[in-house]
Amino acid sequence: MKKFQIINTLVIAAVILYACQKVGVGSNDGITTTVPSVAKVYLTDDQNLQFDKVFIDLQKLEIKVEDNGVDSLGGWFALAITPGVYDILQFRNGIDTLFGTGTIPANRKLQKIRLTLGDNNSVVKGTQTFKLKLKDNEIIAKLDESNIEFVSSDQLHLWLDFDAGRSIKIDNSGSGNNNGFELRPQIRIFSKSKSGRIEGRVTPSAAGAIVMAINGTDTATAKPEREGEFKIVGLKAGTYKLFIDATTNNYQDSTINNIVVVHNEDTKVGTIVLRK
Repeated sequence: MKKFQIINTLVIAAVILYACQKVGVGSNDGITTTVPSVAKVYLTDDQNLQFDKVFIDLQKLEIKVEDNGVDSLGGWFALAITPGVYDILQFRNGIDTLFGTGTIPANRKLQKIRLTLGDNNSVVKGTQTFKLKLKDNEIIAKLDESNIEFVSSDQLHLWLDFDAGRSIKIDNSGSGNNNGFELRPQIRIFSKSKSGRIEGRVTPSAAGAIVMAINGTDTATAKPEREGEFKIVGLKAGTYKLFIDATTNNYQDSTINNIVVVHNEDTKVGTIVLRK
């Protein structure tokens, strides 16, 4: 009897563990919901260092799900958002905001996400405002198990990083050498549990520091806040070099090597003091 109870307990434990783990079936070409799931999309920004404000006209957010061959629920699902013009530089240094929500039917493979922009896009530098010429009003990114996070069996989260730094280019299509700026929107999708973060502080503020986390050919950039704090999010696991570029007042650059980034953890580098 005792042996039977032990076996029975192990079987129940295995079933519970399987049920807890099976919150989404993933692969490199998508991830499948097992029950109707609430999708929450958060907006953040890999900032642009050239401008003080970057206003982006965000009009629609959709997720493409695969048709299961039984009903007609496949295709693009519109998520509920508040359309309008967002200063995406407000969401830098690890700050994000809940941007879109919606319910995805059960047994659907999530394949892509699509962000649609309007024409009211601009940037601000000092007292000057520059209209952005929109190259393409749709941005599409692939979804797979590496960038979707199931926080429970019926809820999934993902983060949409609008890469302002790579999205804005000088527009030389007209006459003259500098005819304004063009928006070629680029986004990156990540989940917090499947990416890591580097955070710290740089002083003094008079150095005008720019912080770059470098891993091979991948570089992520942060501009510290007024008190010097910075946070770089959405990083792949690995070993990074942190380069601190002192841009003003003759302060010296600094480099920190062998910074190990682990998924779902904050790697803290403390306070970095720049000197002349």
